Amino acid sequence: MEKEPHEVAAMFDGVAEKYDRTNTVLALGRDRMWRRRTREALGLRPGDRVLDLAAGTGVSTEELARSGAYAVGADFSVGMLRVGRRARPSVPLVAADALALPFADASFDAVTISFGLRNIADPIAALREMARVTRPGGRLLVCEFSHPVLAPLRAAYLGGVLRALPVVARRVASNPDAYVYLAESIPAWPDQKALAALIQEAGWSKVAWRNLTGGVVAMHRAFRP
Repeated sequence: MEKEPHEVAAMFDGVAEKYDRTNTVLALGRDRMWRRRTREALGLRPGDRVLDLAAGTGVSTEELARSGAYAVGADFSVGMLRVGRRARPSVPLVAADALALPFADASFDAVTISFGLRNIADPIAALREMARVTRPGGRLLVCEFSHPVLAPLRAAYLGGVLRALPVVARRVASNPDAYVYLAESIPAWPDQKALAALIQEAGWSKVAWRNLTGGVVAMHRAFRP
C-alpha cells in the first residue's frame, strides 16, 4: 500500500484522543500482554537506553521504563504526542521521523517499534536508520500484526475480525474511518518469514521471531552487528 507520511500522520492525529482506549477494546485487552512481552523480550536492564519508535501516546514507552531502563518515545504524529504528554508527563516523548531520526549514531542499547513499521513509507530504510542509532551488539524488537499460523484462525481473523474492526471502531474511536486503512494494511503486510528477511536485508543479524496470539501478532528480535 502507498503511504504518504503527511497523510498517515494526519490520520493518527485524528484518532489520538481515544487511541489507547480503542486499541484495548479492539484487541480485547491483549494489547497489555503484547507490551509486556515486548519489554521482556528486549531483556532491558537498569541503565540501558531504549528508543520506542512509533510510540504514539507513550503507553508502550511507559511499559518499557518498568524495566529500569531509560526509555524515550518518538513519533511523527504531533496529535499523539500532545495526548501522551498530557496523560504521561513523566515519559520523555519527542517528535521524530523514522526515516531521519534526530539521534546520534549508537545512542541506544535497544530500539523497538510496535504496530508502526507497516505505516512507514520505506520500512527497510527505517530499519537501517534504527540500526544507525543502536550500538553494536544492541537489540531490535519489532512487534507487529502478522499472519495467523493455523488455517481456521487465519480464516476467522481475515474474514471476520478485520472486517468488523471499522464497525467496532465507529462506537469507540474519535476518527473511525482511519480504522478502514488500518484493517486493510494488516493483511497487506509481509508474513513472519518475509519480515525476517526484510530485517536481515536492513543489516540486522540473528533475526528470529515468536508468534503471539496464534500469529495474529509476531515479535521479531534481531541484533546490531
